[in-house]
Amino acid sequence: MVMKETKLRQPTQKRAIEKKQKILECGFNLICEKGYHSIDCIEIAQASGVSTGTVYQYFKDKRDIFLQGLKNYSDSLLFPILEYKDKPIKKDGLTTFFKKLIKSTISVHTFSESAHEEIMSMRHSDKEVNKIFQDFEIQATDVLVDILESNNFETKNIYEKSHIIIGWIDNLCHEVAYHKHPDLNYNKMIDIVVNSIVQLLN
Repeated sequence: MVMKETKLRQPTQKRAIEKKQKILECGFNLICEKGYHSIDCIEIAQASGVSTGTVYQYFKDKRDIFLQGLKNYSDSLLFPILEYKDKPIKKDGLTTFFKKLIKSTISVHTFSESAHEEIMSMRHSDKEVNKIFQDFEIQATDVLVDILESNNFETKNIYEKSHIIIGWIDNLCHEVAYHKHPDLNYNKMIDIVVNSIVQLLN
């Protein structure tokens, strides 16, 4: 006998939308802090202040919660670069632009160190999690290309160079926000990365 799949509730009223959002935020944070395999929907329901049945009204399972939460978080990482999409950059202002972009991108890396480690572990073991990160990298690359081209920056292989730059910025943000090696001067590191980016684009 084939089990009929329960149709998830799509909230339209403010109170229901807020309830679903609370479940999503509480569940995602709980999974990140305590580990994906250590949490179940009963604990998510308790943390959200709702019944377990209510959780299943909005989400298929904890994986559904985790993937939606991770997608929302990856979208938030795009906010800093999107802010510059329609702003002009002077030809001699690349250094200032990338310094501001890097610092604002670091500020949105808000996970705790343990949560970051859990998500990176999931990225290496789960294809859907990895795809969310890959999609983010491509989106960020597309936006950077648009910014550079709209400001008439001409360089060969602009898409490939932009992708490299997004990777550099992402790795730098992870270093500053999560790895925090005490012997490294992060201000100097930011300067080195920015200088490398400017040289790459010239």
